[in-house]
Amino acid sequence: MEERHVIFGKYEMGRLLGKGTFAKVYYGKHLVTGENVAIKVISKNQVKKEGMMEQIQREVSVMRLVRHPNIVELKEVMATKTKIFFIMEYVRGGELFAKVARGRLKEEAARKYFQQLISAIDYCHSRGVYHRDLKPENLLLDEDENLKISDFGLSALPEQLRQDGLLHTQCGTPAYVAPEVLRKKGYDGSKADIWSCGVILYVLLAGFLPFQEENVMKMYRKVFKAEYHFQPWFSTDSKKLISRLLVADPEKRITIPAIMRNHWFLRGFSRPVAFSIQDSSLEKTEQEQDLDSCSVLQTKVSSPEFYNAFEFISSMSSGFDLSSLFETKKKSGSMFTSKFSASAIMEKIDGVARGLNYKVSKLKDFKVRLQGPCEGRKGKLAVTAEVFEVAPEVAVVEFSKSAGDTLEYTKFCEEDVRPALKDIVWTWQGDNACNNDNSNNNNSQVEDSKKKKPSHAEDCEIAML
Repeated sequence: MEERHVIFGKYEMGRLLGKGTFAKVYYGKHLVTGENVAIKVISKNQVKKEGMMEQIQREVSVMRLVRHPNIVELKEVMATKTKIFFIMEYVRGGELFAKVARGRLKEEAARKYFQQLISAIDYCHSRGVYHRDLKPENLLLDEDENLKISDFGLSALPEQLRQDGLLHTQCGTPAYVAPEVLRKKGYDGSKADIWSCGVILYVLLAGFLPFQEENVMKMYRKVFKAEYHFQPWFSTDSKKLISRLLVADPEKRITIPAIMRNHWFLRGFSRPVAFSIQDSSLEKTEQEQDLDSCSVLQTKVSSPEFYNAFEFISSMSSGFDLSSLFETKKKSGSMFTSKFSASAIMEKIDGVARGLNYKVSKLKDFKVRLQGPCEGRKGKLAVTAEVFEVAPEVAVVEFSKSAGDTLEYTKFCEEDVRPALKDIVWTWQGDNACNNDNSNNNNSQVEDSKKKKPSHAEDCEIAML
């Protein structure tokens, strides 16, 4: 009988799906919902020994940024003293590599996978994320034969750019790496990804690599010259596109917007909509929302909801702010304190929102939903604003994204909300954070983590995404 065990009281972990240098991936199931997941288990000791902890943290940061139908979703990250657990979307169809290994694909199938790949990479680049290790082994297929990009362990973020605005780390799989990456003079991550996409398209249509050589140096010489040959079965339009993808000079290489205007690419193409994280309060009908918007400030109540003092201190102190890695419910918004009354705060928010042409809907007393007027990258932006009472003369106001694009939400908070509400703000989250000695902060976090540890897992820290 297959051995199974439960981790963190939440997931049943089953058979081994695969393993790499530092991690093993297991099949898992959520005990409450029954949802199938993949559980990536990483050894802390191994990654620390190899100096890979920063890479693991970066992978978490990246996967939190890129929520897209054609990207494997990271649902949750948990850890014990010795292991890190990535709870990920379970993709049951296996690697695209396995399909190609059986022979070249028909042009229609290759085009579909390429369209999904480019859509997802376009989205990554819009978030400042460069994958840097695109290859069929890192492209999975779900039960509906849709492509899912995985393995962001070598990906880069904007903070990794040097003063010249380029990336300099040599990484990736030799057969798929762009020539400028091999030259060690710096490279544009987006253009390097486009080259890899070109190699992938060639492989899908041919069934083998364009720069295939037993000797690596011979292969590199071909890569530097973009020296390859089309097979007789390649269509004229596919050859034209590949010849613009596999261009040795990155400045002359085709861009993603140009790819998306290409005649061959556009056949049967429909752009997928990136995920919106919906708030349970958004399940009202449009009619209910319209009725609410007419009476946001008409109902009188005695006082807003009381805000737990520990939550307030934790949220306003930079020492407890883990939002750079994990987007939890309380850390995902923008928060400020005010000495104004709750009614005055709500009236001010209502006026600011309507001035920006946002639709205002009352969700409950001292909690409103603001709906943006325009379609963004992930649909219309929806923001929830809520007032909490901390003390008789102090209120906490929290904004959080209910739906839409995170970058658009950040711009809304920084460029629209903060300046418009300056008259009622006492302090914004993090603006007056104390700079205590790091060791003191660490000790405080250790003590707090001891108090909050769940009974089902010794020394376990859980961060929900």
